[in-house]
Amino acid sequence: MNAEPDKKVFIKTYGCQMNVYDSERMQDVLAAKGYVGTDTPDEADLVILNTCHIREKAAEKVYSELGRLRRVKNSRGKAGDDMLIAVAGCVAQAEGEEIVRRAPMVDLVFGPQTYQRLPELLDRRISDGTAVVETEFPVEDKFDRLDAPTRTLARGVSAFLTVQEGCDKFCTFCVVPYTRGAEFSRPVERIAAEAERLVAAGVREITLLGQNVNAYHGSGPDGGAWSLGRLLGFLSGIEGLERLRYTTSHPRDMNDELIEQHASNPTVMPYLHLPVQSGSDRILRAMNRKHTADHYVKVIERLRRARPDIAVSGDFIVGFPGETDADFEATMNLVRTVTYAQAYSFKYSKRPGTPAADHEDQIAEEVQSERLARLQTLLNEQQKAFNEACVGRRFSLLLERPGRYEGQLVGRSPYLQAVHIRSAKAQIGDMVEVRVEKAGANSLSADII
Repeated sequence: MNAEPDKKVFIKTYGCQMNVYDSERMQDVLAAKGYVGTDTPDEADLVILNTCHIREKAAEKVYSELGRLRRVKNSRGKAGDDMLIAVAGCVAQAEGEEIVRRAPMVDLVFGPQTYQRLPELLDRRISDGTAVVETEFPVEDKFDRLDAPTRTLARGVSAFLTVQEGCDKFCTFCVVPYTRGAEFSRPVERIAAEAERLVAAGVREITLLGQNVNAYHGSGPDGGAWSLGRLLGFLSGIEGLERLRYTTSHPRDMNDELIEQHASNPTVMPYLHLPVQSGSDRILRAMNRKHTADHYVKVIERLRRARPDIAVSGDFIVGFPGETDADFEATMNLVRTVTYAQAYSFKYSKRPGTPAADHEDQIAEEVQSERLARLQTLLNEQQKAFNEACVGRRFSLLLERPGRYEGQLVGRSPYLQAVHIRSAKAQIGDMVEVRVEKAGANSLSADII
């Protein structure tokens, strides 16, 4: 008797590293149901769009993709093959039934707190023959329902590990509290167990993920609540784990214990992504950020005293409702004061259901564009200067993948830059000492010492 062939799943991931982690875990969950991954939706039995609601017109991009998938599904149906389409993630959480109304060929809609139930949701769809929409925040912890990862070998030498989800900050421009729910921190022992499995599978660098990762307060082995700093110290004791990173942080939660880890723990990389969004206190109040520009700058100063070689990255929103020329200049001045190794900057765009979306004083598109261009010019100059300052420096490089040319390998520096080397002997997964010989706009070239 021939075994039933494996079913194929294609997952398209939008947005942040949290979604990358979630997509991996969805594939873990589906593996137990006989699904294997495929690189194309055309041959998939199940297509999942794991969506993000942070960027502009996020929902419309999903509907556009669904239009393309509808044609594939119809073509497959005429050939006698079934294809299920699912929309997951933050757009699914925010839009819910509206997705099925606008795209009736969608079979499943489920939010980021529900994918642990994916097998039973599929069974419901198949048995009932009607679309399943599951966007309620579950009572149980989804991580309690997830089995150990089965695909760690496919994740390379660097991996993401979610330790905290949700947000209690309620910035007025952000949908995350409404799509990911309240802040929740996983227990230390479960995080450590997952980290140990990753390292056993060949992972040498782990990035801890959370919407507000430095607000982590998970239950420790001693029964007390542990901070992110204490968690980093604990995980650094895992044999074979060479590097630890974490993202994304909030300025209000950069405490002394966490800063001390940058000073004393060599496993914690000298790189921090710390969004500020604006340099204007007036705009920061309107954003409900609950910190000032001065507070942010003082946090950076504390970090640099603790770890003088630390590189800082940030996020900026220009054209927030009510932003004046003076407010924007305050942002430019903050950038000049801090100096960034890299940064991400965007024009403000409305998110339905957020307080800022209803603000009357929306900024004209042409003004937003002009301000963004000026800000990005400054940020690009700072990134170029940081890269050029690395020329002649020596540091450890974790080799992650082959380069485009024969004999070329690409790794990540401690500061998260892509670094190209040539070597006939080094292999992916090796940690090598290099000297930087050349700097580009977005990468470095180096020689092995």
